[in-house]
Amino acid sequence: MEHLSKIEQKVEKISDIKKSQIYELARKVSKETIDEVCPALLRTIMNTEKGPLKTQLGNVIFHLQKNDRINTVIGLQKLLEASLLVARESMFKVLESSDDDAKELAQKIKGII
Repeated sequence: MEHLSKIEQKVEKISDIKKSQIYELARKVSKETIDEVCPALLRTIMNTEKGPLKTQLGNVIFHLQKNDRINTVIGLQKLLEASLLVARESMFKVLESSDDDAKELAQKIKGII
């Protein structure tokens, strides 16, 4: 039980305004970048030491994956949000090791947060 409360304390919150700004940035990303980045972000959040998200956000991501819709703009938006909550540094590594579009996205997200 104590372990669970420590995990909850480690999860950082994202304001609705910042989330909206990040979602808007994700809308501008190319399909090629989405296809490259989404699977890597999904692996990142699934393999985090904090464990998989057992929240509404986690349920949405699972539903998108189950229906082969994870490589979409909505999938990218949800994966970015989840990554910021549980695997921020890993998310930036994924984005910065991808194409120029993803690198630009990483820089803009850093500017927002």
